[in-house]
Amino acid sequence: MESNQAETGFFSHLKELRERLIHSIIFLSIIFVISYYYSENIYGFLVSPYAEAVKESNLDRRLIFTALQETFLTYLKVSFFTAFFITSPYILIQVWKFIAPGLYQNEKSAIMPYLIITPILFLLGGMLVYYLIMPLAIKFFLSFESSGQFTNLPIQLEAKVNEYLSLIMKLIFAFGLSFQLPVILSLLARVGVVDSKFLKKRRKYVVVMIFAAAAILTPPDPITQIGLAIPLLILYEMSIISVKLIEKKLEENNA
Repeated sequence: MESNQAETGFFSHLKELRERLIHSIIFLSIIFVISYYYSENIYGFLVSPYAEAVKESNLDRRLIFTALQETFLTYLKVSFFTAFFITSPYILIQVWKFIAPGLYQNEKSAIMPYLIITPILFLLGGMLVYYLIMPLAIKFFLSFESSGQFTNLPIQLEAKVNEYLSLIMKLIFAFGLSFQLPVILSLLARVGVVDSKFLKKRRKYVVVMIFAAAAILTPPDPITQIGLAIPLLILYEMSIISVKLIEKKLEENNA
C-alpha cells in the first residue's frame, strides 16, 4: 500500500515537472517569436555603445557581414538571447513552485532571497558591461587604428555583425555569472562549507584567482579585465559581510 502511494506521488511529481517545463518552453517560444520580430531594434540597442564611441571619435564606420546567412543567424541569436533573459524570472518562479511544497517554512525563508537577488545581480553585471565596460573597451580598440602614415596602408576597424554580438553576449554572461559570487558564498556558508574567517584568510589567494578568471572570461585587454576584477573584489568583500550576518543569525537560531 505504501509503495503504491509512493509510486503515485512520484509520478504526480513527474507530471507536475513536465507541465511546468512545457509552460516554460511555450512562454520561451512566444517571447522568442516576439523578440525575432523586433530583433533589428534589439540589435540596434546592443550595438549602441559601438555607434556612440564611433560618433564621439568622429569616425565613419559600419558593421559588415561576410556570409549570406550571417545576419539572419545573428538575429536568431539576438532573439534567443533576449527571450532567455526575459523568461529567466518566469522559469525561476516555476522551479520555486515545484520545490516549495516540499520545503519547511524556515527553508523557504532562506531560499526566497536568493531567487530574488540572483537575477538582480545578473542584471547589474549586464548593465555594467553595457554602460561602462563596452564604451571604454571600444575606445581602447579604436585607438589602434592608423591613418597609414607609418604603416603604408590605413588600419581601420571593420567590425562584423556576428563577432560584435558574440563579444557583447560573452561579456554580459561573464559579468552576470561572476556577479553571482555573493550568492554562491552565502549558500556555502549556510551549509557550513566556508565561514567569514576562512574567507578573510584566503583573501590574497582570491585576489589572484579573480584576476586570473577575469583574464580568461574577458578579451585580452586591460579595460575589460580590470572592469570585471574590481567589481568582483568588491563583491567578495560584501560576501564576507553577508556571511558574517548569516553566521550571527544561525547562532541566534541555535541559542
